[in-house]
Amino acid sequence: MVLTAVRGGLGFLTRLPGGDGEAEWDSFRRSPVAFPLVGYIVGGLAAVPFVLPVPVPTAAALYLVTLYLVTGVTHADGLADLGDAAVVHGDAERRLSVLKDSQTGVGGLLALGLTLVVLGLGALGLAGLGGRLAFTPAVAIAVAAEVGAKTGMATLVCLGEPAHEGLGSALVGENGQSGLFAVAVACLPVAALALLAGGLGVIAALVCGPVVALALRSWGRTKLGGVSGDLLGATNELARAAAIHVGVVAWTLF
Repeated sequence: MVLTAVRGGLGFLTRLPGGDGEAEWDSFRRSPVAFPLVGYIVGGLAAVPFVLPVPVPTAAALYLVTLYLVTGVTHADGLADLGDAAVVHGDAERRLSVLKDSQTGVGGLLALGLTLVVLGLGALGLAGLGGRLAFTPAVAIAVAAEVGAKTGMATLVCLGEPAHEGLGSALVGENGQSGLFAVAVACLPVAALALLAGGLGVIAALVCGPVVALALRSWGRTKLGGVSGDLLGATNELARAAAIHVGVVAWTLF
């Protein structure tokens, strides 16, 4: 069942060939543990440039390119929609109507642009952490950040309430707090990455995802009336960008 859920997660969270069928989707939306498991795959692929014998700026650029080739722009689009909703004056109903608007406004452009700049600068910091052609802290932090971002999404799925009927409610409405135990177990291999990388930055990057998710859950309950699909996507993008910086800073200092 877990493998079926992971295939469904690949179909939903990435552009990789996975499971686009009804059985895979149904298994995925009932199995939050698939989120961090997919995170290992995405993070591992995105981290490949950090072990190539290329200049630091090139490795950072290749990381960004690989990341969005693997994941697509669905989550980034959710971040842009949430940025538009965040700057709207009005009640939750007004903000939800903005989320459903296909046009991107200034708030969305600013949110997406700033996040990409922050992520790019973080990638530059990652690329400068270690040598090439070996397992480096950059690889460990990149993987941990992606697992943490997906764990943040799983946290919302397990603890959130649907803001409205839609794709988000198909995930949030099917899970409860009990699903977080399996999610936590799936994150344990990150501890091994921390031992290999020799620093607390890896753990810090992992924890950052759920922390960002809880903050956005609080905002969503107040401003949107719950968790929407766009909020899930925005959590992924914001948590990853924050986790990269937190991981680099923690590894550097400790």
